[in-house]
Amino acid sequence: MRRKDRQMPKEFALQVVDKCQYATLSMISEGKPYCIPLSIVRIDDFVYFHSAMAGQKTNALRQNPDVCLSCVGDVNLVPSEFTTEYECAIVKGKATEIVDDNEKIAVLKRICERYALSNMAGFDNAIKMSLSRTAIWKISMDEVTGKRKKYDKNGEEMKFGRIE
Repeated sequence: MRRKDRQMPKEFALQVVDKCQYATLSMISEGKPYCIPLSIVRIDDFVYFHSAMAGQKTNALRQNPDVCLSCVGDVNLVPSEFTTEYECAIVKGKATEIVDDNEKIAVLKRICERYALSNMAGFDNAIKMSLSRTAIWKISMDEVTGKRKKYDKNGEEMKFGRIE
């Protein structure tokens, strides 16, 4: 990380992973960079997402499981300073496909609790209809970094992990 003054502790980065509305997964597909937004959930030391059983993302992950996940938390434009306040986390690791149906269901439940909590009454029916055509992937969190640019109430940038 070039701007060490904006680096945040791992715990902060994990909070960003947990609260981001979506994450962007980067990988190599047919020798070229490829990225795609995902709905994610972190469970312990892994980040999980769902996918179709086939397609460019699935093919790329099966060919080369090395991935980078970018998560963005709070963002605030500061036009008066020609800048943006932000917080982000980067996760580097390996993607592994989950094949056990019970584990797939447990992960899908956690994803749905995060993104569709008000619709959980329909979860069991949705599983019956779509489990066989849904892939679940987990990403090992081999490297996790967090970064933030934020100003305090006096307009001074909060550097070196300073929390208000």
